[in-house]
Amino acid sequence: MGKTERTDGDNEKPNKIDGVLLISMILKSLQIFMCETLAKRIVGLVLLAAGTPVQQISELTGLSKSSIFNFRKQVINGEMDELFEVGGGGRKSSLYGIEDAILAEVAKGGYTTRQEIVDMIKEKFSISVSVSTVGKLLKKKNKTS
Repeated sequence: MGKTERTDGDNEKPNKIDGVLLISMILKSLQIFMCETLAKRIVGLVLLAAGTPVQQISELTGLSKSSIFNFRKQVINGEMDELFEVGGGGRKSSLYGIEDAILAEVAKGGYTTRQEIVDMIKEKFSISVSVSTVGKLLKKKNKTS
C-alpha cells in the first residue's frame, strides 16, 4: 500500500504543504526584519541542518551552490559570525588605498578645514574629491580611533 495524504473531513482536501510555497513565504516574512541576503542565508542554514540536499537548497533560496558549501564549511569551523555579515556593495571610495597616507598628512599638516584637506589631496595626490568625501574619511577615521 502506498502513501496516502490525510484529508480534512467532508471537504476531502489534501493537507499537504507545498514546500516551495512555504519557503517563499518564510523568506518574504524574514525580509520584514532583515535584508534579502541574510534571510536567504538563514533559511539555507535551516535547510542544511534538516539534511536538505545542496542542489535543492539552491533552487529554493536562490543561493549559489558554492555559497551553500561555504556556509556549511563555516558552520563546521565555528565561523558563525561571518555568516551574518552582509557587504554593503557599491563601488570603492575614490580615496581607497591612500586613506592612511592622507590621514597621516592631515595629522602632521595642521589643516583646519575640510576645504584645506580637499586642496591638499588635489595637490599631493592628484585626486579631486568633494568636501563631503573628506568628511566621510574623517568620520571613518574617528570610528576606528
